[in-house]
Amino acid sequence: MPAQTSKPPAPSAPPPAPQPRGAAGGGLVLGLLAACNAMVMLDESMVNIALPAMSRDLGLTPVGLSWVVTAYLLPFGGLLLLGGRAGDLLGRRKVFLAGVTLFTLSAVLRAVAPAGEFLVAVRAVQGLGAALAVPSALALVLSRFPEGAARKRAIAVYTAVGAASTACGLLFSGALSSLTSWRGLLLLNVPLGLVVLVCVPLVVPETRRTRGRFDLAGALLSTGAAAALVYGLARVAEHPWDDPLVAATIAAGLALLALFLFVERRAEQPVVVLRLFADRNRACAYGATFAVQGALIGTGFFLVQFFQQTAGFTPLASAAALTPIALTMIAMSGVAVRLERRIGPRRLMLAGAALLAVANLWLAQLTPGSGYGDTVLPALLVFGSGMACCVIPATILGTSGLRSSEAGAASSVHNALQTVGASLGLAVLVTVATHAQRAADPGAAGFVAGMSASFTAGACCAAAAFAVALFIRPSGAAGNTAGRRGTTG
Repeated sequence: MPAQTSKPPAPSAPPPAPQPRGAAGGGLVLGLLAACNAMVMLDESMVNIALPAMSRDLGLTPVGLSWVVTAYLLPFGGLLLLGGRAGDLLGRRKVFLAGVTLFTLSAVLRAVAPAGEFLVAVRAVQGLGAALAVPSALALVLSRFPEGAARKRAIAVYTAVGAASTACGLLFSGALSSLTSWRGLLLLNVPLGLVVLVCVPLVVPETRRTRGRFDLAGALLSTGAAAALVYGLARVAEHPWDDPLVAATIAAGLALLALFLFVERRAEQPVVVLRLFADRNRACAYGATFAVQGALIGTGFFLVQFFQQTAGFTPLASAAALTPIALTMIAMSGVAVRLERRIGPRRLMLAGAALLAVANLWLAQLTPGSGYGDTVLPALLVFGSGMACCVIPATILGTSGLRSSEAGAASSVHNALQTVGASLGLAVLVTVATHAQRAADPGAAGFVAGMSASFTAGACCAAAAFAVALFIRPSGAAGNTAGRRGTTG
């Protein structure tokens, strides 16, 4: 979007004084902030492992089961922009702690959910907590580490901790599922949330507030647009495209999106800082981040059900079967940072997107009799490598060349595109899978047919991310081009 479409920012308070960046203090701060990312990723792992048991106990249909995930992702993605802005205006540590409190409390309430409707509602509240905590956590990391090698290493560690928590979450969830119900399983990350709430006020300093106001109209319009589009696409799984409600909600979503862009271009202090998109490299990083989510979301949602319902795995075995993705991403995180410096983010993102497309097409060939070691495992190793090579350089590129006052805005945009992309991606994949399953034989063969179709759609999402990454200038990071004049101070 052209840079001149955004009005100059309102005057802000002077930037905070530089904080000491000692290795020990920085490492401790990074560890605590990464623990928030670990808590969120751990939660996703637990919910994925618990999905089959939830479906049985609460009588959820496949589409209803998808809403257990989507109800969390929608407010998470839709309100991330407002959450990042809140951190800038109210203090990032304060907003971070408020989000972690809400997230942890919701984790307790969902464990006593009497029905699917209550579970979905609590998951939505939990998404609000994540929307407050996650952008503030990443913004605090960006403000703690100066741009350059130190920040790239911090982002790699931050990402690797999330991947490690995914692996641990899968194993712990699988092990505990044989000892407790899914309700007890969903309490697993509550202690981590309590540790973060106790320790962060003692270690992480508060940031100085900036003067400004909340763009409530922009936040509500963006959330409403995402919710309407996801609901309409999810409804297509059970109703035809000419269903009046399908057409109405999708049309409403597109109209709200257009109105959101109109409002943001004229807002004095928009929830989306349009200057961030003036740099072509950063805009491409954001676009690839959004597009690739459809290639990532299917593994956790569909493979857990495939392992338990089709392959006959126990919850522990199915959890262990998925850990190679996280372990490979951990192993590749440091490699990705070094490769990003040597060959640039463009080539690395292209390679990552290509690997994700290959992995999705590989998983699309699964049959009820497919072996794990010779068929599934190689695909998961390729998948984990593709994640590291695509996600890490996109994060670096999307958060480079910024004023310190724009760290919250950039991190919230990046995270919002991740979660909204995951919401829309899951809705599309479930719709594709449901229609393919209806056209196939009932039972396990039908489920596998639907899953295969969803992975093919995931490969298309990876191809879209590849196409966007082609437009990244090979010369360097965001802010190194002419767009830097509009985005850096």
